[in-house]
Amino acid sequence: MKEVLLTLGICLLVTVLLEEATALILGVRRKFDLTVILFTNTLTNPIVVFGGMLVATFTGIPTPVYIIIAELAVWVTEGFIYKKLLYFEKLHPFIISLILNGVSFFIGTTIASLILGALI
Repeated sequence: MKEVLLTLGICLLVTVLLEEATALILGVRRKFDLTVILFTNTLTNPIVVFGGMLVATFTGIPTPVYIIIAELAVWVTEGFIYKKLLYFEKLHPFIISLILNGVSFFIGTTIASLILGALI
């Protein structure tokens, strides 16, 4: 159980750091908008990570299939949240969601691969 909580915490921390930094690079400056991004990730990230653990443990669903479905669901969910709540208007909310999730997914999986590679 401790490993699960540690994994959830690390994944959320890495995701939040990457997505907040990317949002700043994109020009998001309002504290409210950055807070929306933070809380949106706090909602979606643990569901995806824990869901992935459950899928890997208890089903025969291939991990890549789960990842594709989960990431698409996160992109749409976060896009709608951003559309409803963000004041930032330089990019469409679904483009913001796509960029933030793309950066955190690809950099996050790269970091995880490097860490796992170093441990093996």
